Amino acid sequence: MSDRTWDPIEFELLRNAVVSIADEMALTIMRTTYSGVLRDNMDFSTAFCDAEGKLVAQGLTLPGHLGSLPTALGAVVERFGEVMQPEDMFCLNDPFAGGMHLPDIFIFKPIFHEGRRIAFAATICHHTDVGGRVAGSNASDSTEIYQEGLRIPPMYMYEQGKRNETLFSLIEANVRVPVKVFGDIRAQLAACNIAERQFLELVAEHGVDTMTNFLVDFVDYTERVTKAALLELPDGEWSFEDWIDDDGVDVGKPIRLFVTFRKKGDRMFADWTGTSDQVKGAINNTLSFTKAATYCGVKSILPNDVPANEGFFRCIDVTAPPGTIANAVLPAACAARGLTGFRMVDCVLGALAMMLPDKVMAASDGGNTGVSIGGYDDDRNPFIYVDFACGTWGARPWADGLSGNSNLFANMASQSIEVCEAENPVEILAYEFVPDRAGPGKFRGGAPYRRDYRLLEKEAVLQVRSDRAVFRPYGLYGGNPGAPSRNTMNPGAEDRPLDSKLTMTMFAGEVFRHELAGGGGWGDPLEREPGMVLRDVRNELVSVERAFEDYGVIIDTESWTVDLGGTERRRAEIRATRVGEAQAVLWEDWPRADQAAQ
Repeated sequence: MSDRTWDPIEFELLRNAVVSIADEMALTIMRTTYSGVLRDNMDFSTAFCDAEGKLVAQGLTLPGHLGSLPTALGAVVERFGEVMQPEDMFCLNDPFAGGMHLPDIFIFKPIFHEGRRIAFAATICHHTDVGGRVAGSNASDSTEIYQEGLRIPPMYMYEQGKRNETLFSLIEANVRVPVKVFGDIRAQLAACNIAERQFLELVAEHGVDTMTNFLVDFVDYTERVTKAALLELPDGEWSFEDWIDDDGVDVGKPIRLFVTFRKKGDRMFADWTGTSDQVKGAINNTLSFTKAATYCGVKSILPNDVPANEGFFRCIDVTAPPGTIANAVLPAACAARGLTGFRMVDCVLGALAMMLPDKVMAASDGGNTGVSIGGYDDDRNPFIYVDFACGTWGARPWADGLSGNSNLFANMASQSIEVCEAENPVEILAYEFVPDRAGPGKFRGGAPYRRDYRLLEKEAVLQVRSDRAVFRPYGLYGGNPGAPSRNTMNPGAEDRPLDSKLTMTMFAGEVFRHELAGGGGWGDPLEREPGMVLRDVRNELVSVERAFEDYGVIIDTESWTVDLGGTERRRAEIRATRVGEAQAVLWEDWPRADQAAQ
């Protein structure tokens, strides 16, 4: 903390000025990037950090990236901190040297004023391809990091303004679509340069000491605000268990996630001891990504005005034993680690729901599903289509789960069908909500959607990273689980079911369908307002039959009204058949897809 005493209005103005720099960086990437996974999915993040590399402000981008960023920048500062010069720029993607998985490339630019380092601009983007055995570099069934693509340890990208030609040549020789990759890298570089220019403008206006003191004091302010918010929460200990279907290699072998939260005073401790050992498949987490998932879940129960920066991180201790899926060590594969991170958020929320039952939502769709279709055309030109599908929230204690909205951990967008078809040899035949898949409850889970992809080229490699096909999204406090996800080849014709994680060859004219899992419900379905059930039926999210079976609501389809007397009698019949009131999900009666109606 600096010795400066701040005028509250000045402090707030500087806060918004610095945060706007991170937002402007995000807009720069979105406007200048080449690939659909960045421009449309928005799988990137931006941040602004102080001279020591501590996160001060983040753009309106992905929590998963930004919670992990301190580890990556810390690795760069540790290696180059004493020799950094103006116009240097650094990069890395190695999961075992500060990164998360190989497609995510970090680029950092130290900002100097009169020879003194005063801040960092930071970006991270998911790149379409970084080499490896499968186009898109994101396969779930890789079994070691060496199969997954080009590993970049912390190194110079530019040294005093001079481009590292060796690095750029290595990247060009190892990726399948260098035009897209270099276009996206240039977008990151531009964002860092804009951040430098804007911050130096603030320095010129307010003075270098004022701005550097502000960066330190804003982080300290966030720590105080976070501690004050934590003091309002009950002390105690809560544990929760969730299960990943499998790792895509040992198919059918469940993988345990287990977290214990301890809250005492103004600190919170999250311990992932009890989580599965690291697995053969590529869904292993680095500790930084486990931290990010934990931070995201905790942030969701705190007041909205608590900033998300280093000051917040200081109050949350996250531990995980090395060699587990929560803290993998070499040579673990981790290309599809996003799946585990998303599922960890649900696990965190399951524990926090015991602490604050009126604030925490039920399980979501299991995180975004990664779909990649890559190959070569007749002229041997490569193509790679990368899409991330997510859109189903668990029900909240006060409202239905959101439908068609990105997962809490992602903050991503959905790619336009027209753009997908214009830029890739695929045709999107369906993009629609699926009825009777949302978990019933007093507040129902979000409705999932499905997407059908038809290949137009002769053949391509299809890789899919999904989950919740066996272990369904849990409901809370009487709410029912959501329906499982489904992967199908040639629906309606061959209608061949596929595993949740796969790498396979796809041929011209074949159609791959993915259906997201439905969000879990919250509260007893028999307590749902009949008018809300009628609305869902009219909107084709719930069928008349499931309204009768799940909610006990009888609907007259000629007048589109609820039979209130019949509904009351039907609900009494359902209650009479119940063994006992449902509570929060326990493992002994965990909702598996093969043990309940789908």
